[in-house]
Amino acid sequence: MLLYRLLNSIYVLWQMLRLLWRRDFTSLIARFGGGPIVVGPHLWLHGASNGELASARPILTKLSQQRPYLGLLVTTNTRTGLDLARSWNIPRLDARLAPFDLGWLVRRLHRRWQVQSHIVMESDLWPHRILSCPGPVVVLGGRMTRGSARGWGWFGPLGARALGRVKYLSAQDGGSRDRFLALGLAQSACGPTVDLKALYTPPPDQRPDATLRDAYPRELTWFAASTHPGEETIVIAAHLLAREARPGLRLILAPRHPDRAAEVAQLLQHAGLPYATRTGGGQAEVLLADTMGEMALWYALAGAVFIGGTLTDRGGHTPYEPATFGAALIHGDDVRNFAKSFAQLIKAQASEQVHDAATLAQALVRLGDVETQVARGQAAQTALQQDTDLNGLMRDVLLIVAPPSDVP
Repeated sequence: MLLYRLLNSIYVLWQMLRLLWRRDFTSLIARFGGGPIVVGPHLWLHGASNGELASARPILTKLSQQRPYLGLLVTTNTRTGLDLARSWNIPRLDARLAPFDLGWLVRRLHRRWQVQSHIVMESDLWPHRILSCPGPVVVLGGRMTRGSARGWGWFGPLGARALGRVKYLSAQDGGSRDRFLALGLAQSACGPTVDLKALYTPPPDQRPDATLRDAYPRELTWFAASTHPGEETIVIAAHLLAREARPGLRLILAPRHPDRAAEVAQLLQHAGLPYATRTGGGQAEVLLADTMGEMALWYALAGAVFIGGTLTDRGGHTPYEPATFGAALIHGDDVRNFAKSFAQLIKAQASEQVHDAATLAQALVRLGDVETQVARGQAAQTALQQDTDLNGLMRDVLLIVAPPSDVP
């Protein structure tokens, strides 16, 4: 525990100095648990950033519907994650930047918000938050890599103490489950192995209107989703090549971080591609999606989706969201973040694996008709199907974090 406190104190000091240097006093206050509170019992859910929070959205929706007496305190480490959570229309949800993992600070947050239980998404586990929680702790989509397990091992019995407080853990994969058990998780706390991103459900309030559908017909539109620096150049080059064989081809391009929109716009201008932005309105051959929280709109419009982060060293983003919409899936070679899922897709021949602009363009041409797009989309849905659904998982979670006897 002493080593963790020392290293964590150094981390907190560094973060404080960084925020002070940027004069970001609002974030600094939030990181110390400050700001107004909402009176009443709360469930505290934490997700590191956008990806984890996107997985949490259907869970939060279910909690809000089935336990209406509980407030929902959602914390995240990033401003983009904060904006995403605040964009949701979920009753009684308050989103804040996550507090530093200092014992006194976390205990104060538990008291101020009357925290009844704590849900952690995936891998962002912090010992003080777990050990000082007055109620049960649940980990959903738990991910523990070999490197992370070695890191926990540096802190001796601290990992076993923290994981011993976890009442229920649904691991993302079998390897993670085994590493959690080796670090001290009780066998009785093991829930089903399930990738939460497979439980994605489209938000009901995000459906493209007739104007968007007319401007971007599904069979002629492809979507480059959550792209990173270096990928936009490949995407643009592929689009220029593919439209020679597919006149009228449309592209929706959404960089992973919308604040890069101006940079991507310059690439489009340099390539001579007419484009419109979501914030600016209008339609063009390319729609630059420069907003947060509207991915479902773009998935619904596209007959084919290129999954970003797979042609860089980012490890790739989720295939589950585009598969939910029945889109034909395209991805690069770097898929380590979802290695098992992409392996299932490749084995079932349910996706197109590409390496550069030329092979991406060839894939877009092969996926040029509605029948092929639909067949590939259905194959992807079948390949990614899991045994556990959201309702089954939520039955387990609700019995732990808010059993029926707790209902006022």
